[in-house]
Amino acid sequence: MNITRDTKAVDLFAKYPWLKDHLIKMDDKLKKLNSPLVKIMLRKATIKDISVKTGINEDIIISKLTEIIRAHKKI
Repeated sequence: MNITRDTKAVDLFAKYPWLKDHLIKMDDKLKKLNSPLVKIMLRKATIKDISVKTGINEDIIISKLTEIIRAHKKI
């Protein structure tokens, strides 16, 4: 899957269900992904939206996601 700033979080988590747990470990700001309200908002949220809400640069988020997915595939 090619991850861009327009990739929807719900699509990522559907394809890689374990990914959210890894993201939460990446930065304390991403712990919000477990809150009930955010779970509802994630249905429409893109990488860009996550970047805006957390203050983490979208390129860093994309890079980390790609790195985590590649590492997981090697296991």
